[in-house]
Amino acid sequence: MQTLRLCANDHSIKHAAGIIRAGGLVAFPTETVYGLGGNAFDGTAVEKIFEAKERPAWDPLIVHVSSREMLEALIAQVPAQFDNLFAAFMPGPLTLVVPKKNTVPSVVSAGRETVAVRFPANAVAQRLIAASGLPIAAPSANRFGHVSPTAAEHVLADLDGRIDAVVDGGRCEIGVESTVLDLSGAVPVILRQGAVTPKQLRKILGDVMLADPAAPFHPQEGLPSPGMMPRHYSPRTKLVLTEGREKALVGAIQERAKQRVGALIPSGWSICAAETFEWGSWGDWALLASRLYAGLRWLDEQKLDLIIAPLPSEEGLGGAIRERLLKASAGAMYPPLGGWRG
Repeated sequence: MQTLRLCANDHSIKHAAGIIRAGGLVAFPTETVYGLGGNAFDGTAVEKIFEAKERPAWDPLIVHVSSREMLEALIAQVPAQFDNLFAAFMPGPLTLVVPKKNTVPSVVSAGRETVAVRFPANAVAQRLIAASGLPIAAPSANRFGHVSPTAAEHVLADLDGRIDAVVDGGRCEIGVESTVLDLSGAVPVILRQGAVTPKQLRKILGDVMLADPAAPFHPQEGLPSPGMMPRHYSPRTKLVLTEGREKALVGAIQERAKQRVGALIPSGWSICAAETFEWGSWGDWALLASRLYAGLRWLDEQKLDLIIAPLPSEEGLGGAIRERLLKASAGAMYPPLGGWRG
């Protein structure tokens, strides 16, 4: 299969929409990361997504829409909190897990009676979904478990020849996946952190819980949301984390002097490593989020023995970056949290 790289003009978007309607797969930009899209109502098309990504069937997909009406057409029962959440955060980087209608194939939801739905803010994504006239099921457009794509070239690095087309809409603004909020229970639960923060959600909803990252992992039951595996978003090169201080990062690199080490480097930190990716100003979590995956992918291409990165705090979007890095490294800290202080 030849993967077409399409511009984000009207003609190309109409062509991409035709591919979706015909049961094909198209990668496209959102404000978070690039998604790999197929007709959410076509079980065969959705199965192609799993095949292209080599994604296990127990990991559900997010369905993307271009209007409130399209979103509500997927939901069996609109939750009481829906109106306030929609007014505050949609379109935007928030995914809601809600009871699904039977028209949504079970392959989309990993066999569960809920579906994850999102109304992206990216104009190219909205135009593609609207031109298709269909809700589009779309996980991140990369091989399963690998670093998510924030540019068309990242998509092609993982999926060239495995999908029909990618619409090149430039780099994604936010750079980490959407917040996932489960509304199917008595208390809303954040299953995955993102640009819509716990603090913002609590202003709207009051009581909101964070999912326990150490909760037992039972893939045979089907996960309630994407991004809940213990290891995910991972470069092929081993990734180790340090505390979020310059001394901690310097010490970790010095301890690995005999290895070829690369690092994500906050601006202004004096670091000596074989390869460095200038990440951005420490504490500017929006900038660091937007450059996180590009940095990990670049370092992964440098034939290193190890990648080292400092771990942000839970503040704002720092919580989402922290969550991604902990999963990408499978929690590998140097030294373990609470140990070495430099």
